[in-house]
Amino acid sequence: MINADDLRLDGNAVGGLLGEIFGREMSTVRVVCAGCAAVKPIAALMVHRHGMGTILRCEGCDEMIMCITLIYGKYRLSCSGLYALELNAETH
Repeated sequence: MINADDLRLDGNAVGGLLGEIFGREMSTVRVVCAGCAAVKPIAALMVHRHGMGTILRCEGCDEMIMCITLIYGKYRLSCSGLYALELNAETH
């Protein structure tokens, strides 16, 4: 029997997926939680993966920061618990 803790990972587990979606390294990008205003890198979030998609949660207040699903060949991101993303500008 699988319990929820068996499906929980840290934010590094979605680095490749987010890199594919955003076209850049995302594990060091900082998020601001809409629930508790904590500012953390994506790598510090809790990740729950299952057949329906991937959920990233704040480790402080358990707010759902982002939900990622792949439906009919398209990624869908729900970011209801995300107040802001902090990305460094890339120089070319």
